[in-house]
Amino acid sequence: MKIQVECHSDPPGEETPRRFRLGSRSIEVKTILDRWTGEDHEYFKILAEGDIYILRHDTINRSWKLTFFSES
Repeated sequence: MKIQVECHSDPPGEETPRRFRLGSRSIEVKTILDRWTGEDHEYFKILAEGDIYILRHDTINRSWKLTFFSES
């Protein structure tokens, strides 16, 4: 599922999700639990509103997708 993501730069200058939209709903990122990279993607495992999400950032096309969701 494609999503819109608002980011901020970490001290090393890397983009980090701070909030994202699912339809008309805005979801605030509470904590980044994990982060890893692939050849042309970055993945962020985050905690938001008590739920776990994995967001995938396509670094070439600069697009985002929700790849995993788990309710708490």
